Amino acid sequence: MSNSQLTIRSVGSFTGLLKDLYEITKPKVVFMLVITAIVGMVLATPTVPSLSLIIVASLGIGFLSAAAAALNHIVDQKIDAKMARTYNRPIAKGRLTNSQAVAFSLLLAFSGFVLLYFEVNPLTAWLTLASLFGYAVVYTLVLKRLTPQNIVIGGLAGAMPPLLGWTSVTAEIHPHALLLVMIIFTWTPPHFWALAIHRKDDYARVNIPMLPVTHGIEFTKNAIMLYTVMLTLVCILPYLTGMTGLLYLTVSLVLNAGFIRYAWLLKVKKDKQIAMDTFKYSIWHLLALFIVLLADHFIAI
Repeated sequence: MSNSQLTIRSVGSFTGLLKDLYEITKPKVVFMLVITAIVGMVLATPTVPSLSLIIVASLGIGFLSAAAAALNHIVDQKIDAKMARTYNRPIAKGRLTNSQAVAFSLLLAFSGFVLLYFEVNPLTAWLTLASLFGYAVVYTLVLKRLTPQNIVIGGLAGAMPPLLGWTSVTAEIHPHALLLVMIIFTWTPPHFWALAIHRKDDYARVNIPMLPVTHGIEFTKNAIMLYTVMLTLVCILPYLTGMTGLLYLTVSLVLNAGFIRYAWLLKVKKDKQIAMDTFKYSIWHLLALFIVLLADHFIAI
């Protein structure tokens, strides 16, 4: 084999390694987390925070979130290998070794923590590290395998980014930031349970006690309906406390009415596709909700 062929193969292998490392960070999930964190930053003060602070804080929060995602891939690799949705993940497929994934996740976690601690503030650094521990250890390693309420309890870690964004700017925990956490915390169960219904057989195959597996699909559909109603009520709180104005209230009610509609269709119809449609809608619902929070904030300014 010629030197040029060896070089091409080496470049291809390195490129493949980078793609696999990128994949285990769950970039779409991290993107959503960072967006909600940025909203928390902007809502924290009457004026827009400095661009440099937004960038540095976003990088720090993003790095630690990516590290948590990578650790999730490491812990769940045996489960992932048996599930249709995840069997092709890099670690489950053997394209990445444990040592590579662990080293990469630790590098991300260390970089994110140092960046937040020295360039933002220690409170945000420790809270973000606690979120990593909550997701990668408390949820993935313990709750996910222990109880059907795993996503309810463990969802707190995924609900933290708006608070992390807020503390990045103010270095304090404010009740308004906790309202943003409550929104994502209440949104998470119906979002994830819709996917769990769609993937019930996968979870049953690997003995993960997701709600549709332990309590049945009909029970889970009722729980989704209950949580979407609760979410609607929680989303009203920012308006009632004077945090937001009529724009947010109006759009949030419309978005939540859409979520309730999907939950109702999921409950009364037998079409399996509705569960995935509900899951997809929930993603756009949260993104739109946080965008309108920003719009409402700038109108108020």
